[in-house]
Amino acid sequence: MGQFITLNAGDGHTLSAWQTGPANARAGMVVIQEIFGVNGHMRNMCEKFAANGYAVMAPALFDRTSRGVELGYTADDVKAGRDLRGTLSDHQVMLDVEAAANALGSRKLGIVGYCFGGTVAWWGATRTSKFTAANGWYGGGVAGTRMERPGCPVQLHFGEKDTGIPLSDVEAIRAAQPGVEVFVYPGARHGFGCDERDSFSAPDAALAHERTFAFFGRHLK
Repeated sequence: MGQFITLNAGDGHTLSAWQTGPANARAGMVVIQEIFGVNGHMRNMCEKFAANGYAVMAPALFDRTSRGVELGYTADDVKAGRDLRGTLSDHQVMLDVEAAANALGSRKLGIVGYCFGGTVAWWGATRTSKFTAANGWYGGGVAGTRMERPGCPVQLHFGEKDTGIPLSDVEAIRAAQPGVEVFVYPGARHGFGCDERDSFSAPDAALAHERTFAFFGRHLK
């Protein structure tokens, strides 16, 4: 099991991060939270990557506003998470992502994110050179920044019935980024990979994990 450690961002901000995985891992993974903080679900995602041999770091992006945020999935939690997200600039987010990458040293690095983190994972490919591969799950902001140029291979996952990410957005991403792997899961809703949400779909989550681990296996190992 992992533990929270302290990182230092490039602007002097200190933040916590969940660290796990083998110390001698040849490759590292930065895991980016949903809008609910580095909560139990997100730590479980970290442990999945650790079990696959990665050194893992999950930065607590909300520490800039409120430390120790661990929200659930009620309507009130969603509102609180969105409000917290609104307090952060994209630049601050990327400073904290890079702090997590730096903490993993000189290994080949991947970045994976979910929900809000799915968008940030896309930015990990387009806004920094720290990563060798990027993987985003149901990132609602990808379509709005789809014209950015990725500097590494990218794989993206979306639910067909995601009310926040219409299929027209997914098709716009495909058209703008023909080199990006884009998967749509029939019938799946937003958050289909989170077993604490009512939108969880075990078969779709399993398939998306299989594709994600194979993707990183090709590019990082």
